[in-house]
Amino acid sequence: MPNPEPAMAMGAIQVVIPARDERETIGHVIGQLRREGLDRIRVVDNGSRDDTAAIARRLGAEVLSEPRPGYGRACWQGCLQLAPDVDWLLFCDGDGGDPIEELPRFLELIDDHDLLLGDRTATAVGRASLTPLQRGGNRLATTLIGLGWGFRYRDMGPLRLVRRQAFEAMALRDRGYGWTLEMQVRAIELGLRIREVPISHRPRLAGASKISGRWGASLRAGWVILTTLVLLWLRRLLLPASALLLIGGALLMRPHGDLFDASQLLPFWRAAVVMGLGFALSWLLPTIPRALFWAVAVLTRLVLLAMEPGDDIWRYLWEGGIQLQGFSPYALPPDAAALEGLRTPWWSSINHPDTTAIYPPLAQLLFRLHAAVAQQVLLFKLSFAAADLAIAGLLAARFGTARATLYAWNPLVIAGISGGGHYDSWFLLPLVAGWLLAERDPPPQGPRPQACIDLLLGLSVALKWITLPLLLQRAWSRWRRFRRPAPVLATLLLGLAPLLLGASLFCGLSSCPLLPTGSSFIRHGRSAEWLPHWIGQLWPWTLQTNAVHGLLLLLVLLVLLATSARLGVFAWRYLLALLLLSPVVHAWYFIWLMPFAVPSQNWGARLVSLSAFVYFVLPSRLPDWQLTTPERLLLWLPLLLGLLLSARDRTESAPGR
Repeated sequence: MPNPEPAMAMGAIQVVIPARDERETIGHVIGQLRREGLDRIRVVDNGSRDDTAAIARRLGAEVLSEPRPGYGRACWQGCLQLAPDVDWLLFCDGDGGDPIEELPRFLELIDDHDLLLGDRTATAVGRASLTPLQRGGNRLATTLIGLGWGFRYRDMGPLRLVRRQAFEAMALRDRGYGWTLEMQVRAIELGLRIREVPISHRPRLAGASKISGRWGASLRAGWVILTTLVLLWLRRLLLPASALLLIGGALLMRPHGDLFDASQLLPFWRAAVVMGLGFALSWLLPTIPRALFWAVAVLTRLVLLAMEPGDDIWRYLWEGGIQLQGFSPYALPPDAAALEGLRTPWWSSINHPDTTAIYPPLAQLLFRLHAAVAQQVLLFKLSFAAADLAIAGLLAARFGTARATLYAWNPLVIAGISGGGHYDSWFLLPLVAGWLLAERDPPPQGPRPQACIDLLLGLSVALKWITLPLLLQRAWSRWRRFRRPAPVLATLLLGLAPLLLGASLFCGLSSCPLLPTGSSFIRHGRSAEWLPHWIGQLWPWTLQTNAVHGLLLLLVLLVLLATSARLGVFAWRYLLALLLLSPVVHAWYFIWLMPFAVPSQNWGARLVSLSAFVYFVLPSRLPDWQLTTPERLLLWLPLLLGLLLSARDRTESAPGR
């Protein structure tokens, strides 16, 4: 009886054949693969001018089109949207030179290896199939890899079998002739189990090679090899450079947090530039070791805990403290005569002292809890940083450390929460947890996880008013799914429970003043706004009321509810619209976008993480709180240009996802 194990292995292999103008040989290659029991065959037509694709399709292969030239681009296209049960990827050429009949020797080794490479130089037949140019290029590339990475390959051939999990970890970026080279280098860097298998490679069966035998093409290929190796070697330096710049920038920023003092602004900006450079370098890193990911995330936050905070934190301390004395922050503003005897040495630092509390009830209860332990800035900051790191952990667990750096290594996030002492991480933590649970793969089933999602969103609403539309989106999506009122009512009741329970502690039978709607700050306050500013230039009367922008946001919200089915997509679009339409925008508000930009690595989120530091020119200008036109453009245009860039050239999906 035949051994069933090779058959099982064959069924788990996805074959990828990049092909351009191979009509004379593609049928032979597909036939060879069929004879070896391989049925999952993808031919990627890389701009053929003949009927290569038609022949492959007629023979039962799956044919994909990648008209943009590039060997690596064609291979990458063949690796997208893999079936869940694919465990291995087999790459081979469409010219008939690869000895597919020797594949069983590869299968004997799969249990103990992650990358199996066909070594043409190990057999007389294989060596004879190589031109002098190919042999020279091979020798150059393998020698340079040995010098740079301490691992000596013998060949750079096209026939290779790679474990899917290992391939996805490689995060290959080259889309040209350097594809195979980068794969072999990344295998070394990741510590994969590598084995070169001697094969009897032969010259192509028919047609003309695109590289070998052509001096111009061979020289260009050699240049690609050299430049690819140099870039890969330089990329090894990016990781420590990125980490050191982020930590060093945090150390430089720490003494310069008092931005009400104009002399602190330039040193603060210089430190932000250093951190921003480290952050930008991290965008080039395909993978980041988990230990270093956490070392940078934790150290930068610990450093900035000692930075002078923004003025919001004094309200947190004040409102928590007066609750301990039996007063409601919703009933009395900080400058109320009844509270004069409770004023502290830092009382004058409280912003908007004539306005009652604007934070939701659960936030107020947490302020009270922290004040009961110790009415100290450091305690509050530690709590915010802990929630912040928990968000980073959730994102890294779902999307990997390299993508999660968009949040965890983000200088705006680090400076805004650990340095500035803003409590936004409190409401983002349950929001991110609920989103990731709702979009878990496979989707959560049963009433318990659904209730958990509703409760997490409800906790976020009870901590920050702006998240209420996300609870509404959750209820609307459940209606569209079930078309029954019971699941919708369950979501709304459970989601609103934290808010209602918290409000019950501050509201009476006759009144529930949770928002200071009569405040001049609420009615027509302005700060670093975008669309409201330009609308005000056209229609000055809108400068006297912020309500008109609330109506605009409501219209946008209705459109988003009708068009965004997934919670994460809705969150990104809604929060982006909120920022664009809000009359009051502070730099740390952009932090709200960052978790939801992690999956796509949106360029707008990346760039505004750097440009938002322009905002910090404002504190030293009090009582004037307006950006100049150049400053406004410098803050907002990177976000808008980044959004356009991501819309035009979306990040390619990860293999198999």
